[in-house]
Amino acid sequence: MRIAVVGTGFVGLTHAAVCSEYGHEVVAYDTDESKIEDFRSGIAENIEKHVNEPGLWQVIKKTHGKYLFFTTDLKEALDDVDAIFFCLPTPPNLDGSTDLSIYKSAVNDVCEVLKNMERRRRILLINKSTVPIGTARQLQRQVQEHGIENFGVASNPEFLPEGEAVQASRKPNRIVVGCDEEQDFRIMRRIYSQFVNHVKTAYIETTPETAEAIKYVANTLLMTYISFWNGVGARLAETFPNIVMEHLRRGVTSDSRISTWGSYVSNGAGGSCFGKDIRSLIYQLKMRAANTDLLEAAHEINEYQKVYLVERAVTEAGFHFNNKKVALLGLAFKRRTNDMRESSALKVVDALLGKGVSEIRAYDPLANEEAKKYFRADKNYLYKNVTYWPSAKEAMQGSDALFITTDWEEFRGISSTIERTVKPPYLIIDGRRMIPDYRELNELGYTYLAVGSPVLHGEPFKD
Repeated sequence: MRIAVVGTGFVGLTHAAVCSEYGHEVVAYDTDESKIEDFRSGIAENIEKHVNEPGLWQVIKKTHGKYLFFTTDLKEALDDVDAIFFCLPTPPNLDGSTDLSIYKSAVNDVCEVLKNMERRRRILLINKSTVPIGTARQLQRQVQEHGIENFGVASNPEFLPEGEAVQASRKPNRIVVGCDEEQDFRIMRRIYSQFVNHVKTAYIETTPETAEAIKYVANTLLMTYISFWNGVGARLAETFPNIVMEHLRRGVTSDSRISTWGSYVSNGAGGSCFGKDIRSLIYQLKMRAANTDLLEAAHEINEYQKVYLVERAVTEAGFHFNNKKVALLGLAFKRRTNDMRESSALKVVDALLGKGVSEIRAYDPLANEEAKKYFRADKNYLYKNVTYWPSAKEAMQGSDALFITTDWEEFRGISSTIERTVKPPYLIIDGRRMIPDYRELNELGYTYLAVGSPVLHGEPFKD
């Protein structure tokens, strides 16, 4: 198949690269010339400054020029294609609705090119991005308004976890395809031929609207599961004495009907999908006068989790942040990515600065440079107090407290670094329960505060 991918962000670039691995001829289109040149270079550093995903640059280097091509020329991208995937940003508006302006503009540009092309084969236009229910139908009308004939539309939502996107594309647990016509299902079966009858991949054919809904329900269910554990499991272990969070989690999830996924309590979930999608679904349902109490509660709990440890540090640990230096370990929303969209660190930084900290000494294995785009002094003059360090040890040096916000593997072994770098009285705020030997640190005089635990007081703080 000859496939065009419109948009080369996280979803588009990964999808284009992995499709090219399977022998499809893929042309990835973007309007950003510098980005396209970086992708063409095949150099890891150039590629990863745009999309930092394990294994992705190796796939691009392997297939570029053979099966994978990059262009800023839309006419070149659409020449003689069988299918067009739209992989475009669909950010939230302030009211929770989905901003489709970039998507609609790209669709219009594609239609303008297609209507002037001579072609005989049917062409399929496919929504890969997460879009509101009914968008495929709107796409169909938009294409028809341009007078284009012999086309179909499809919804094919992505389910790619960041940090594992390449592997998830190679071995998906499901592929959901929503079409109206059998001939369009046939095109999709050719694109995903290796998965149609795969024993480990659920290949699901349905209506476009159902496919769109599947993505929203999946993501909001996952968000609700996370919020349940944070809002019930963690709260119980913080409130009642002698409840051990790890034992509680293991005892509950030993039931085969209850997943272990999401049961690791934390200071909130972030990323490009969960928060955006649950807000969008709330908006879509409210516009149809449907009840959204459960969804709103799940979202509110998650947002509360991002900042409540700062308040617990004051009210329960007796720590006063004013004029203190805080080491912040983790900026990305989760490990193995530099993506900071909806990251807990964004709200933690604002909360700490609001408490009067003199310096936030930040470190993340991948996201230091990305963070500088968010914490700009021209946006908020207090962001001048955020500094960046090349290691966890250097970030902790001279600090009065430590806040772990991201579940990077290297933070699990941080205890000895803490002991060598800072001395009690010292506050450790563990937003991801990353320190298994926290009781030993407490015995040495460190105060330990974590999601899912009461405060373990160490040596008294000095104001």
